[in-house]
Amino acid sequence: MEERNKRILIFNVNWLGDVLFSTATIRNIKHNFPDSFIACVVPSRCYPVLKGNPHLDEIIIFDEKDRHKSIPERLNFIRQIRSKDFDTVFLLHRSFSRALICRLAGIPKRIGYQTRKRAFLLTQKITPLPKDSLHRIDYYLRVIEKAGLKVEDRYLEFFISDDDINFVNVILEKNSVNQEDFLAVINPGGNWLPKRWPKDYWAELADKLITQLKAKVVISGSHNDLSLAQDIKEIMKEKPIIAAGIFNVKQLGALAKRANLFITADTGPLHIANSVGTKKIIAIFGPTSIEITGPYPLKNAVILQKNIGCVIPCYKINCKDNRCMKAVKPDDVLKEAEKVK
Repeated sequence: MEERNKRILIFNVNWLGDVLFSTATIRNIKHNFPDSFIACVVPSRCYPVLKGNPHLDEIIIFDEKDRHKSIPERLNFIRQIRSKDFDTVFLLHRSFSRALICRLAGIPKRIGYQTRKRAFLLTQKITPLPKDSLHRIDYYLRVIEKAGLKVEDRYLEFFISDDDINFVNVILEKNSVNQEDFLAVINPGGNWLPKRWPKDYWAELADKLITQLKAKVVISGSHNDLSLAQDIKEIMKEKPIIAAGIFNVKQLGALAKRANLFITADTGPLHIANSVGTKKIIAIFGPTSIEITGPYPLKNAVILQKNIGCVIPCYKINCKDNRCMKAVKPDDVLKEAEKVK
């Protein structure tokens, strides 16, 4: 890969947190090819994660279960990619269909992890390591490292604008939150239920943050988390500020940057908060592994996880008792919160 002026495509993964982890790979590709045109394919829900990233010249949307679901739509997408005349693609996603798309789009160099089904579609095959043996940051960086690129660093990037910061400040002022207030943001949502902390735990913790630490508590989340936030508020004795559905992903980053304390489970907003330099993060882990999806770097983050005898990571999405999350008690979190105050 000696050429410096290339047209490079990065076919990214599907989840907010994983796309955040991939920002280290995007930056290192740019370091290796500073004069090249670099584009990245992501689903529309992950577009805000990469919006404003200075290492990318273009972000391309691919929604395989929505706008690109049918065969005619897939063919149109292939034609779109072919028209951009890419000469190299790094496939961070391990799917067969994405490798096939890049082959049909005529991209000469196709680099990614080989699987039994798609190995013949790759021109440079990266041998995968055993499952869950690398942190996600390193899992994606390994693709370019094994392709002969130099990896200079490994940290996440998430870019927010002054408009995002100003919007958050206006909303907080309307809710009587001043700059001198101790602002605690709690993020109770999560993309699958076993990673969620119980509602009554959140309510108990939020009440104690307000009464014992004199905090202004904001419950964050997407529109999908609004009913969850309302449920927590109804259990509480004190009055939190409901921000679920108010802030977009970029504004959530601005809120996290403003916060004195950000409390969350293992989910995308955890890594957003870490990447914008939130003053203090408390992350509640249960079925997932710190070594695989934990925040990096750890300098501003404390991770609470109890050993209950289960194998970690655990992927039992239909787990009935959620013992691993319940093992971390509100007072465990409060104890860490008191160190910040």
